Amino acid sequence: MAANPLRSSAGFTYLLALVTVIIIGIMLAATGQSWRMLMDREREEELLFRGSQYRDAITRWNKPRPGQRPPPPLTDLKDLLKDPNTVGNNRYLRNLYKDPMTDKDWVTVKGATGIIGVFSSISSSQKKPIKQADFPKGLEDFAGKTRYSDWKFVYQPGAVNATPALPVQPALPTTGK
Repeated sequence: MAANPLRSSAGFTYLLALVTVIIIGIMLAATGQSWRMLMDREREEELLFRGSQYRDAITRWNKPRPGQRPPPPLTDLKDLLKDPNTVGNNRYLRNLYKDPMTDKDWVTVKGATGIIGVFSSISSSQKKPIKQADFPKGLEDFAGKTRYSDWKFVYQPGAVNATPALPVQPALPTTGK
């Protein structure tokens, strides 16, 4: 006697296993997306940190030294590791950081005083920055930029990245007693 195909449980078990695999696949895809977003945010924070390190090092390089001639133009980022123009071991940067977005060298920005900044070498056709506002002090102009390559960490002679001066209190009138 042949079993009734409508009463067989073999098809139900197969269907249940198939639905379970599909649900697990969807959950893994969602987890992968959130993991990717987390990693992108971490790389972006590292980009801000490393770029700021370069900008600050270039600022210190270009800072006039008391009693000395103006510094020569910065022609190579390697000079930030050990200043070849000084007798001592003058270091402006601990090591040459790679661009965290591409793991390649930074693109340099050149000006009248040699290298004045760096920016990410990531292609403009790739993804947009996640962070669009609330940048740290000195990086406020990054707000609203649509590409990482627009985030230029540049030394600006007028802004020396120093703490702002405290407001001057008006002098109180004195009374002669």
